[in-house]
Amino acid sequence: MKEGSPKYWMISKRNDGGIGTGVSQHLTYWINKEGANGEIGDISNWTNVTSHGKDRGKTFKSLLAASVDQFPTFGHENHERQSHVTLFIHGYNESFYKSATLYGMICEKLFGVSSPENEKLGGFCVLYDWPSMGHLPFYLPDRSHARQCAEPLADVLGDLFDYLLKKQRIAAIDPSKACKAKVSVIAHSMGNYVLQKALAVAWTRKNQPLLVTLVNQLVMVAADVDNDIFDAGSSDNVDGSAMINLTYRITSLFSGRDAVLGDSAGLKHFGTRRLGRSGLASRPPLNITLPRTDNVWDIDCSSFFPNSIGSKDIHGAYFDNDTVIDLMIKLLRGIDRNILSIPGHTKSNAWPQ
Repeated sequence: MKEGSPKYWMISKRNDGGIGTGVSQHLTYWINKEGANGEIGDISNWTNVTSHGKDRGKTFKSLLAASVDQFPTFGHENHERQSHVTLFIHGYNESFYKSATLYGMICEKLFGVSSPENEKLGGFCVLYDWPSMGHLPFYLPDRSHARQCAEPLADVLGDLFDYLLKKQRIAAIDPSKACKAKVSVIAHSMGNYVLQKALAVAWTRKNQPLLVTLVNQLVMVAADVDNDIFDAGSSDNVDGSAMINLTYRITSLFSGRDAVLGDSAGLKHFGTRRLGRSGLASRPPLNITLPRTDNVWDIDCSSFFPNSIGSKDIHGAYFDNDTVIDLMIKLLRGIDRNILSIPGHTKSNAWPQ
């Protein structure tokens, strides 16, 4: 990335100048060029680049496109090396400070300069910051609030969809002008519900296109959504169909040791379990009228967490675990699932002990 380009990027739905606990009337757009990790949770270190007028994200999108233009170009045979623009959607009960600090850690661990000991992704990550009103320690459901934050995210995804289609048309005429980035998403906890609803809205607005890839790789971490969402006939299958059709590959990281989602399952007991605690209800997800869905799979991450990590802490421990981070990097690169499973990248010997 060229000198002076932002290191951190944020789209916010928080009120009170980006640090509030309520929903703002409009999205605001922020950049951080300094990127001092210890200061990323201080809003004064961010620059608000929200534009005036109808397209409030105009300046942000221009800066982002200019940064993507600096990415290196790779041929199809080296697609796993292609740089990413990754959207991170945090989970419940996160203040601005907590969500920004977690985001900074993800940027540090997943992106940057690789070394022989630590392979990283090229590109950068964008935080979608939403003011969840979840309540510890009971993990109270907040679905109506999450849906309020999903609608504006659908606007962002719709704009991105239009941009990618435009780039495809240009690339068909001049391959040298093809998009240099893969679009990927990491969603944690209830952030997956926000994404679920946003993708469903975006899919409907775009007339439900079939097998048009908006997101290359989606990693659902400890997802607080129904575990039968991708099964035909389930109550949320319209949302699941949208996610399947707009995403090239979906991977759910789950653990039955996650006590937080155990609480959530009790509070949201509608006859289904939580995807982030139980994994997919059907493997592969059921599709009554078509061949079974083949771009959705799950990985039981229970073995990655040693006994020293309490069951209440596992819910957020995915991002603290270097082995899981390495797995996420491989997933985002698009490495084939068999190549990941056969050598043992989807298992660990950290637990039981």
